[in-house]
Amino acid sequence: MIRVLSVASECVPLVKTGGLADVVGALPAALAPEGIEMRVLVPGYRAVLAAAGDAAVVWRGADLFGGPARLLFGQIAGLSLYVLDAPHLFDRDGGPYLDATGRDWSDNATRFAALSWIGALIGAEGAADWRPDVVQCHDWQAGLTPVYLKARGVDLPSVMTVHNIAFHGLMPAEMMGPLALPAWGFTPEGFEYWGQVSALKAGLVHAWKVTTVSPTYARELSTPDYGEGLEGVIAARGGDVIGILNGIDPALWDPATDPHIAPYKQPRGKAKARNALLAEMDLPQGAGPLCVVVSRLSGQKGLDLLLEALPGLLARGGRLALLGSGDPALEQAWQAAAAQHPGVAVTIGYDEALSHRMIAGGDAIVVPSRFEPCGLTQLFGLRYGTVPVVARTGGLADTVIDANPAALVAGVATGVQFAPVTARALATALDRLCDLYADPAGFAKIQRNGMRAAVGWGPSAAAYGALFRGLVTA
Repeated sequence: MIRVLSVASECVPLVKTGGLADVVGALPAALAPEGIEMRVLVPGYRAVLAAAGDAAVVWRGADLFGGPARLLFGQIAGLSLYVLDAPHLFDRDGGPYLDATGRDWSDNATRFAALSWIGALIGAEGAADWRPDVVQCHDWQAGLTPVYLKARGVDLPSVMTVHNIAFHGLMPAEMMGPLALPAWGFTPEGFEYWGQVSALKAGLVHAWKVTTVSPTYARELSTPDYGEGLEGVIAARGGDVIGILNGIDPALWDPATDPHIAPYKQPRGKAKARNALLAEMDLPQGAGPLCVVVSRLSGQKGLDLLLEALPGLLARGGRLALLGSGDPALEQAWQAAAAQHPGVAVTIGYDEALSHRMIAGGDAIVVPSRFEPCGLTQLFGLRYGTVPVVARTGGLADTVIDANPAALVAGVATGVQFAPVTARALATALDRLCDLYADPAGFAKIQRNGMRAAVGWGPSAAAYGALFRGLVTA
């Protein structure tokens, strides 16, 4: 049995802002058949502490970067969980990264350096009679963990997993002293980045291996278009950078047993789900496909491009239902589109049950991201026979087979890809979707192909298992 500590800033079902949480929460169970015992370290946000109940205290510190702290351990929400209880860092209103006004917490550098420091402590000394063989660090919030391990003189295998390279975790060089960062690391070859400390770069440089969440994203990161200024660091790691696709939990996302759509589980369930969704969102019937979007509203997600391409979809009898929140300007623009077009419905916010009903009821799910490390909503769509329309980037390119003429003849198409990532190319893709939808038998074939696609964790778990075993035996 190989023991792996997963260090992360969020984890389903306790705290979630995006796909990172889904992956962190799913990996322990997915890796168990591979002989991997994984424990997860997360910050003690209020919601996490509420779930922790009477978890055991396994470490105490009088001063962890400005205040007292405890480390808890227990079986929490079905996970073997370490919780960093540091009230001065995590006991506050607002989200994991942003305050109630939507601004970054001013002490985010300190908060997640503390998380990394505790990750290194568990790696070096163990906790709750358990010491990991490997530490997996997720995104910049855990990126300092390999540095703290090296500063302790501990040669423990570590993996830096990049879910989104756009966020570097930058902090002023003056923070090095208060955060106990070693001076030897502040070089261009280390964690220095244009005169600042980059927590993400620290992990990319000092971890034994680097993984990303899809093979295409792994290749993209070594290019200026996608590397966000760290493409040279990625390129220098060469074969140490490995792309492993994310998966989804097929038990949670199963159209046959999904409790969120239980009323619609009847013969011809897709049609029932679509009609129920149209009624719920107050959308009219139409000759074209019902498209859905479940997404954070941001420039990365390309939803400004979808606004530009929207008239063409509506002109073909299509309708669109959107669920999401984020950029206030995009929220307002989408609300204005819904007010202007009867075929558009917008719900600002996030509702897990509604997301299931939308993905179950939609004919297609649109994911026009400018970049997408892996993406999960297109996998949900495949599972539910909701045809993905995706940009040809990152994990979207790796998980959707474009309905081009060759794929249609071979009978293997599962969705529609488009490139470049522009409003014009997206409009063309939506037009192709409408053409496919106009052939019910052909469209049903694409839906069935998607529902048979391998979207679970099996192949990816095997890849992670091989990686961790290789590190331990190296």
